[in-house]
Amino acid sequence: MRNDTPSTTTSAKPTRRVPAIIIVGVLCFGSLSAALMQSLVIPIQRELPHLLDTTASNASWVVTATLLASAVTMPIAGRLADIVGKKPVLIASSLLLVLGSLVCALSGTLAPVLVGRVLQGMSMGYIPVAISMVREVAPERKVNTAVAAVSATMGVGGALGLPLAAWIAEEASWNMLFWVSGGLAAAVAVLSLVLLPNPDDAHPARLDLVGALGLGVALVSVLVAVSKGSEWGWADPKTLGLLAFGVVVALLWGWYELRHEAPLVDLRTTAKRPVLMTNLAALLIGFGMMAQAIVVPQLLEMPGSTGHGLGQTILQAGLWMAPAGLMMLFFAPVSSRLLSGIGARATLAIGALVLSGGYVLAVFLMGAPWQLTLATCVSSAGVAIGYAAMPTLIMDNVPEDEAGSSVGVNALMRSMGTTVAGAVMAAVLAGQSVTVDGAAVPSLTAFQICFLAGAIAAASGAALALLVPRARKSRAASVVLEAQPAG
Repeated sequence: MRNDTPSTTTSAKPTRRVPAIIIVGVLCFGSLSAALMQSLVIPIQRELPHLLDTTASNASWVVTATLLASAVTMPIAGRLADIVGKKPVLIASSLLLVLGSLVCALSGTLAPVLVGRVLQGMSMGYIPVAISMVREVAPERKVNTAVAAVSATMGVGGALGLPLAAWIAEEASWNMLFWVSGGLAAAVAVLSLVLLPNPDDAHPARLDLVGALGLGVALVSVLVAVSKGSEWGWADPKTLGLLAFGVVVALLWGWYELRHEAPLVDLRTTAKRPVLMTNLAALLIGFGMMAQAIVVPQLLEMPGSTGHGLGQTILQAGLWMAPAGLMMLFFAPVSSRLLSGIGARATLAIGALVLSGGYVLAVFLMGAPWQLTLATCVSSAGVAIGYAAMPTLIMDNVPEDEAGSSVGVNALMRSMGTTVAGAVMAAVLAGQSVTVDGAAVPSLTAFQICFLAGAIAAASGAALALLVPRARKSRAASVVLEAQPAG
C-alpha cells in the first residue's frame, strides 16, 4: 500500500568509500553542465539563420526546442528516479547530453540541430534528480548546504554559459560550443557512473506512460503558444488554437491522473497547501529570474546612440553578467544558515523579496554596466536563496517515494515561469519602442517596465511563500532527534 503522508525520516546513508563532499560535487558539476544548455546558443542566436541556412523564425526553434524538452522531461525523470533509483536516471541524463551535443556538433542544417537540442533539453532531468539525491548522500548537518549548492546550479549554469559561449563562439567555430558541451557531458557521465553511490532508493512501480504522453502534449502545446505568441500574434488562430488544445489536454490529463493507481504526478499531493503554494511561488520566481536574463543583456548590447544603450559586445555583456552567476554559488552557505535558522518557508519569502529588491534597484541603476551588474548580483542572491528553499519545502511535505517526481514538478513550474517571462518581456520590449537611425529599438521605459514586472512577480512569490503553513519541525531535525540515544 502506498504511503500518503510526508516522510519524517531520511533513508539511512549508504555505506560508501567516496566522501560525501565529492558526491555532492559530482551532482553540482552534472547539474551545472546540464543548465549550461539553456544559454549555450544565445550568443550566436542572431547568426543562426545564416549558419543553418534557414529563416530567423525557424532558427528560433533552436532555443525553444531545448526549453520544451526540459519542461516535459523534468517531472518524468523525477518519477523514473522514484521507480528505478536515482543513479540510473542521472547516468542516462548525462548520456543524453553527450548524444545531443555530438549531434549538434556534427550538424550544419536545422533539422539535426533541433534533434540535438531536444536531447540536450532532456538532460535537464539530471537537476531535480540530483537535488532529491542530496538528501540520501549528505550528512544531516550539511544537507541544507548541499541542497542549496545543487539548486543554485540552475541559475549559475545559465549565467556562466553566456560569457563562456560568447568567448568560444568568437575564438572558434559555432560547432565548438557543442564539442565543449559534449566533453563536459562525457565527464559527467563517467563521474556519475564511478563516484555516485547506488543506494536502495527504488520504489518499483509501472511508469505511467499515458500520463507522460498527456503531460508532454499539454505542456508543448501551451508553451509553444506562449513562447511564440509575440511572433505569431496573440490573436492568431495558431496561438489561440494551441492554447485551447493544451488546456483541454491538461484537464483530461488531470482527470486521468486522479484515477490512476500509480500516476506520473500525484495531483492530490501536489494540491496540498504547502506543495501548491511552493509551486506557485516557483512559477513567479522563475519569471523573476528570467526577466534579468532576457532584459539585461539587451540593454548592455544596445548601441550607445540610443541614449540608454550601453554599447557592449556580446562577450563584454556576458562578462558583466558572470558575477551574478557566481553570486548564486557564494550564497549557498547563506541559504543553508537561513534554512537551518528560520526554516524553508521564511527563507523562500526572503529570497523572493531580495530578488524583487534587485529589480527595483535596476530601475534606478541603468546608466553604466557596473550598475546593472550590481543590481543583477542582488537579484541573483535572491534567486539563490529562493531556489535552495523550494526543494527543501517540497521534500519536507511529500512522501519519500514521490520526492523525485515532486522536485521535478517544482522545477517544471520554474521553467514555465521563465517561458512566460520570455513572452511578456518580448511583448513589452516590442510594444514600447523608439526609432533610432531608422530602426525601432526598445525604449528606456520598456526596460523599466520589464524590471518592475520582475519586481512585482517576485514580491507576489514572497506573498505566496508566506501562505505555506509553518512546519512544526523539518525532516532533517527529525532525523537528528531520532538519532539521539534515549534517556
